[in-house]
Amino acid sequence: MMTLPAWKMPAYVNALLAVLGLCAVVALTVPDLDDSVRIALDWELVVIWGVYVLQLVTSALAAGSVAALRNDGAAFAVDLLAVVVPLGFLVTGTSGRDQSLFCGIWVLKLLRDSTSFRLVGKVLANEAKNLIGVMSIFGIVLFVAALAAYLIERNAQPEQFGSIPQAMWWAVVTLSTTGYGDEIPQSFAGRVLAGVVMTSGIGVFALWAGLLATGFAEEVRRQDFVRKWQLVSAVPLFQKLGATELVGIVRALKPRNLAAGAVICRKGEAGDQMYFIVEGHVSVATPNPVELGPGTFFGEMALITGEPRSATVVATSAVSLLSLHSVDFEVLSSRNPEIAEIIRRTALERRGVKPKS
Repeated sequence: MMTLPAWKMPAYVNALLAVLGLCAVVALTVPDLDDSVRIALDWELVVIWGVYVLQLVTSALAAGSVAALRNDGAAFAVDLLAVVVPLGFLVTGTSGRDQSLFCGIWVLKLLRDSTSFRLVGKVLANEAKNLIGVMSIFGIVLFVAALAAYLIERNAQPEQFGSIPQAMWWAVVTLSTTGYGDEIPQSFAGRVLAGVVMTSGIGVFALWAGLLATGFAEEVRRQDFVRKWQLVSAVPLFQKLGATELVGIVRALKPRNLAAGAVICRKGEAGDQMYFIVEGHVSVATPNPVELGPGTFFGEMALITGEPRSATVVATSAVSLLSLHSVDFEVLSSRNPEIAEIIRRTALERRGVKPKS
């Protein structure tokens, strides 16, 4: 199927329109708002909705197929909801101050391009089974607490604990350690129960927090490893390595992104790391300046000889680098002597010394 070029709305425009729309929604809930202001805000919502319709239509036409839409299903779902849900505002008219609440769905637009939002989604998906398990424990403790409170306090406080559903509210407030104080056990047994429930609540929420923290750390580590793997595999020097060797190098190399004009290293400085260029170009300030591009490396002489930097290196464009510290260089040299030899020979050639075969 023939596809059309996509009209991609910048993330900041998406966020700006969402903020303007949500501000209008908030303002329209004010009871004594002037009619002219209310009409202007209504039209603002209509215009924003029209822009979102245009975005949805062009995105669907550019995708060309259902399979293509699935590749970015979350963003398309947000775009679809941002158009469909506010139809309630347009269909029912603008006579009531609460009609604009349909446009509150635009809060999702603020999350549409957020990497953090996608990270949360992946963590929840990865930890779903464990989180559901903790939720089950929470539900069991909640029911047992409500049942016990009902049996202990129903005669003393029939209005607050006269049924299990009524006692459930107290159990939720106590288990979450919120403690509103609107329902308080009067008997000694009831207060002992409250103490046990509060302690259990701390444990349950600690389990939730631990699972989420571990999930976030693992997902961030995984994404960082994948990103570094892609960068390392793009360096020609490492492309012939096997998976085992490549894993070791991925763990040793540290990615760095620098803007054009940034000084990467200065002449005379002590050098404790060398650099591999993944993207962009750098200029080496030698008597005859040299420009290096993707796939090359520099700074190796300081690691091989231990001498200070022999030249200043400046990024001539936005550059993506992989740095290798001296300790990791020694490990790399011992595990991959071929790569170490290539680096050594290149270093000698740059100094005008003919390497021994």
